[in-house]
Amino acid sequence: MTRRGTTIIKQLRYLGKWSLLAGIVAVLAGSASAFFLVALDVATAWREAYRWVVWLLPLAGFAVGWIYLQVGSRVEAGNNLLIDEIHDPKNVVPLRLAPLILCSTVVSHLFGASVGREGTAVQMGGALADQLTHVFRLPREDRRTVLMAGISAGFASVFGTPLAGAIFGLEVLVVGRMRFTAIYPCMLAALLADQVTRAWGVGHTHYPAGALGAPDGPLLLALAGIIVAGVVFGLVGRAFAAATHGLSAWFKARFGYAPLRPLVGGAIIALAVGAGSFAGIDFHRYLGLGIGPMVEAFRVPLDWWDWLGKFVFTVGSLGSGFKGGEVTPLFNIGATLGNVLAPLLHLPFPLLAAIGFVAVFAGAANTPLACTVMAMELFGPAIGPYAALACAVAFMFSGQSGIYRAQRRPLAE
Repeated sequence: MTRRGTTIIKQLRYLGKWSLLAGIVAVLAGSASAFFLVALDVATAWREAYRWVVWLLPLAGFAVGWIYLQVGSRVEAGNNLLIDEIHDPKNVVPLRLAPLILCSTVVSHLFGASVGREGTAVQMGGALADQLTHVFRLPREDRRTVLMAGISAGFASVFGTPLAGAIFGLEVLVVGRMRFTAIYPCMLAALLADQVTRAWGVGHTHYPAGALGAPDGPLLLALAGIIVAGVVFGLVGRAFAAATHGLSAWFKARFGYAPLRPLVGGAIIALAVGAGSFAGIDFHRYLGLGIGPMVEAFRVPLDWWDWLGKFVFTVGSLGSGFKGGEVTPLFNIGATLGNVLAPLLHLPFPLLAAIGFVAVFAGAANTPLACTVMAMELFGPAIGPYAALACAVAFMFSGQSGIYRAQRRPLAE
């Protein structure tokens, strides 16, 4: 047989092998995300109907902290654990990570912590995918790939953005580099996982993709405004990562017993919400995912402090130890901040809200390519050039110190 024929056979074997593995990962991650999204909707609706439950947030935080202390110490690192295992595979991620992070995130939302959902979906996808290591006795390099596929599948299925999910799994590991050797498994797992979630009848939040509008006035002035906004978005993403890590370190230094951290943090959040209600300020809008204010950012001008309110409540929740993701709160912060910056930069506020939506996340997570693609998947292809510009600038000004501590720098590779 010729060398070309041998190569084609190897490629066909690779295609068949990773089609099977990626398909299994997609079914697992997509189904988990579907269940999670339904549970999240139920928890959010219940919290909105019974707003007094925020007073139970300290007890909920203590309970989750205690459970993690008893049975979840090996998986507490969450996303960082997955990234570390991809860089330096050692032990298969314990399966209990999936139910632990799912239940603890739902509890966080049920009682009012300001956390997201990306971290949960990614951790479930990665943990479930890594179980294939035992089933198929995967070697070290294949295990890396299947973990990346799990990350891509989780991200894609929870947001309904398969292309962005695939790129996220390739881009998030090393700042400024991508592992193209895993592009087929990540792409297929992301595309199929999104379809699996939809097949369960679970939808995603819809944004006004057709009403963003084009920049007003001369194009060069509009691009200059977007660059300025990108700088602000990058600095805010950088500040978010630094504040979250800093507050987490502060709580760990002062409360050696882990369950006390979310207990104290939950008490502070509940008291702040109560004080706001007494003063006639609705701090409930900054709890949970914050989908309402985020959608409003595309439709009407918002108060200038809305982005700051979400920033503070999210840093307080994550920094004190509540479980959940960072991404959806970052979407909220970016969209509401873009809404405020738009009139100052003479740009349409729906357009800058959409750009801020992805650019703050791009700066905080060091994933400008995934965020650019996400903007086009959510808001339409016309926004692509403007989102790419803002995400690139935000990435430049983020300082490469992001929300994922396990991310490697190119010099460390």
